[in-house]
Amino acid sequence: MARLTGAGKIWFHPLAGYPGPLLAKVTNVYQLYYAYKGDRHLEFWRMHQRYGKIVRFGPNALSFNSSQALKEIYGFRSNVAKADFYDAFVHPAANTHNTRDKETHARKRRVLSHAFSDSAMRAMQRYIVANVATFCEQLGGDDGGSDAKGWSRPRNMTDWCNYLAMDILGDLSFGKAFHMLERPDNRFALELVEAAATRHLICGTMPIVDRLRIDRLLFPKMAAGRARYMAYSKAQLTERTKLGDDTDRRDFFYYLLKARDPETGLGFSTPELWGESNLLIIAGSDTTSTAMAATLFYLVRNTSVLKRVTEEVRLHFQKADDIVHGPILGSCTYLRACIDEAMRLSPSVGGILPREVLAGGITIEGQKLPAGTVVGTPHYAIHHNDDHFPTPFAYVPERWLAGETNPVTGRATTEDDVARAQSAFCPFSVGPRGCIGKGLAYVEMTTALARTLFLYDLRRAVGVDDPGEGRVGREWGRHRPEEFQLRDTFTSAKNGPIVEFRRAVAA
Repeated sequence: MARLTGAGKIWFHPLAGYPGPLLAKVTNVYQLYYAYKGDRHLEFWRMHQRYGKIVRFGPNALSFNSSQALKEIYGFRSNVAKADFYDAFVHPAANTHNTRDKETHARKRRVLSHAFSDSAMRAMQRYIVANVATFCEQLGGDDGGSDAKGWSRPRNMTDWCNYLAMDILGDLSFGKAFHMLERPDNRFALELVEAAATRHLICGTMPIVDRLRIDRLLFPKMAAGRARYMAYSKAQLTERTKLGDDTDRRDFFYYLLKARDPETGLGFSTPELWGESNLLIIAGSDTTSTAMAATLFYLVRNTSVLKRVTEEVRLHFQKADDIVHGPILGSCTYLRACIDEAMRLSPSVGGILPREVLAGGITIEGQKLPAGTVVGTPHYAIHHNDDHFPTPFAYVPERWLAGETNPVTGRATTEDDVARAQSAFCPFSVGPRGCIGKGLAYVEMTTALARTLFLYDLRRAVGVDDPGEGRVGREWGRHRPEEFQLRDTFTSAKNGPIVEFRRAVAA
């Protein structure tokens, strides 16, 4: 019977005509293997390289690698909902990210939007700036390791970017920084966050693992880490809730405790607040830390780019304390291009965000698909699609700026080139389920990177192997030394780059 079932999935299923790995057509174990291995994002890219624009990656699942599909799947009028993949993320209550019901999501997002309004961002900026200042102090701190020319000890920037992102999220979410930048004993939570994210990915990839709670048997260390993370986040929420909204702190929870949905008059319950706090810690810290680490990785390997972006920042600002979110920082367009290009090459969410087709079906890339089909566009794959990004593995910030000369192709970037690139760019997803914290992430990244470039000269650590690099001879997708390697945990795990700092003469 199992053989007949397998044969039916291969030859008689409604998706039988779509190419893909044979095992993937029969069982989700194919996906589970790559989820556990940490290179699910690369396997989606490899499958599209082998099979083309549309790939069957599961018994009832199709992956599409095009900007048209990206819009048709994730757009505002798409006849889809989040797939049961997201059920593994729900504990103790659904949050804005993992809730599958569209009306519930809309209500949650309306409430959450109060914490991400322009006025809220302005009020919270001082917490971001204070933590960025501490970050820069730590990078240039005299730990006795500077050489005769003033270069610091090599620093693993994954660690420091993680510390910064978590300290900012602590300040914004729970009324206090976690002080990871300054206190090594406070850094244990990073491992818990990674364990929780990895567990969610594995259980989402094979939902029966979550439904039967057998992750505790199959992956005991990971499940235990996730449980400790949940306890940690609950403790942080409990402390912040005690402050209530009768405080002069204008952080996320000040706004969330006061916020009400204008349509229903409802705010968030305590379990919902816990759910949102879990989301803020994992999603809020990972995107910014990964993007910052990736940007630094590519900058120190592309010295002409590093020189230009450093000059841009130092031309726009007279002193470090002037570097805050606003029109001047916003006019640093090359800095923004450097960040966007790093997020294109090494997106923090590189895999697929699965959607389930609703009753009535959907047409994607001209293909009519029935209700119940799981569809998606993997971020890493589309970010390396040369229809949208010529020389897709080259770090070229100029591709985002019309009128700039692309140093690889030698031709000027046109408005159409930029539009084509933007149509396939989705590090924060797109449409109604796109990341509500996108604006905050850019504030954090531009502020931190601009201040770092203003205060310090940067270079690749001399004589040190960088764990962030690919290696010649490794498997397909891990073989490029010039690419910042990530491990797919639904979000991402990383290591490196190794960077040295020297205080700038004018600073």
